[in-house]
Amino acid sequence: MSETPPDRLAATPGSQYYDEAALQRGVGVRFNGVEKTNVEEYCVSEGWVRLAAGTARDRKGNPMTIKLKGTVEPYFKDASEGDA
Repeated sequence: MSETPPDRLAATPGSQYYDEAALQRGVGVRFNGVEKTNVEEYCVSEGWVRLAAGTARDRKGNPMTIKLKGTVEPYFKDASEGDA
C-alpha cells in the first residue's frame, strides 16, 4: 500500500469509495487545519468532507451528514504517530 491515503475515501461499506485496507490502517483527516474525528467521507481533489451531524440517522440507519468545502488533508495515523 502507498504512503499516501486515497484521493477519495468513504467509511460506509456500501460506497464505491470504501477501502477496508486503508481504514484498518487508520486514516486521519485535517479539514481547514483542524483535526476532524467525525468524517464519513472525503475528497481531496474536489475539496470537501462529509461530517456526521450529531447522532441523527436516516431511515436505513446511516448517519445524517453535512457536506463542507475547504482544504482536506488526509494522513495515515500509524505513520504520523511516533509514540505508539
